[in-house]
Amino acid sequence: MARILISAGEVSGDLHAAAVTAAIKKIDSSTEVFGMGGDALRNAGGEVLFDIKDHGVMGFVEVIKKLPDLFKLRDDFEKIMDERKPDCLITVDYPGFNMKLAKLAHEKGIPVVSYIAPSAWAWHKSRAKNVAKIVDRVACIFPFEYDVYKEAGAKVEFVGHPLVDIVKPSMSNDEAKAFAGKKEGRPLILLMPGSRLMEIEKMLPTLLEAAKLIEKQLPEVDFVMPRAGSIPVEMLEEKINASGLNVRITEGNNYDLFSVADLALATSGTVTLEAALCGLGSVIVYRTNPLTYMIAKMVVNIPHIGLPNIVAARSVLPELIQNDFTAANVAKEAISLLEPNRNARMKKDLEYVKERLGKPGAVGRVAELVLEIAGEKR
Repeated sequence: MARILISAGEVSGDLHAAAVTAAIKKIDSSTEVFGMGGDALRNAGGEVLFDIKDHGVMGFVEVIKKLPDLFKLRDDFEKIMDERKPDCLITVDYPGFNMKLAKLAHEKGIPVVSYIAPSAWAWHKSRAKNVAKIVDRVACIFPFEYDVYKEAGAKVEFVGHPLVDIVKPSMSNDEAKAFAGKKEGRPLILLMPGSRLMEIEKMLPTLLEAAKLIEKQLPEVDFVMPRAGSIPVEMLEEKINASGLNVRITEGNNYDLFSVADLALATSGTVTLEAALCGLGSVIVYRTNPLTYMIAKMVVNIPHIGLPNIVAARSVLPELIQNDFTAANVAKEAISLLEPNRNARMKKDLEYVKERLGKPGAVGRVAELVLEIAGEKR
């Protein structure tokens, strides 16, 4: 029986960790998978020892504030490594913490598979060399990152992007429309402020103001907000009620929602790529601590932050960052994207994004790789 330690620190990582866990258990149901995740990992049969609700954080300044908690979390993981002696560690995204965890596992002789690896293609490429020293295998999800890690000397496999497998509506079109409250002749716009508490504080008020401006120009519009599991519903309701806007909060079935909505106003993150795979375009927004943004501008080597734009290697969706992220700008871009000609062009661009992500089967390939490495260790 293989014992797999897994670490996913955020909602998107939890989804990927859950998919791999389910695939591992499909191959060998006796395999134990335990570590850090959330509801998705738990529902897939993983044992959640550390819940992501307590540890999600992003940004240079924000991470510094969270350091004492992260040091304690690392110590707790070390105890688990010593007590349960895993055959393999899977790190899923969350690079600031997970690479420290990978180094610890490497020192203890535990093989490491990096899945959703650190974005060395976006930062300085020397970062890939550091990863190569402590990770036994990099499972690459983008073709362009494969080349970066291969050049850095890492053992690397291009597995394809897992979202191609994961992102599939589960309802019929009529069922999805009923779930979403989609009405004939009325545009349906999704408000997706993020999955971290600090994102809700920084992004949601401006998105709600933008929605009010859109409603003034398009009175027939409807708004829906899919709730991330890491965000308390009371927090969202309080901000929505304060805005005076009519927004319905939904739980689960996001891909069904994406398949029938007309547009999303979305905080930059994996959710924008999930939406793109369903043919749903977004106005991508982000705002962070000014110091964090200044540092990021100095060290990030790519022109876009939105994943659909990064995958396409060009601007297919509008991005409004920092000072450009205003209610007026969001409303202007949203109304423009709903215009038939631009909307059709955007849909065609999103098909190209989907093609770039490779063939289905990524999750199964990762599961096989993990069990193979765990078997060698045992």
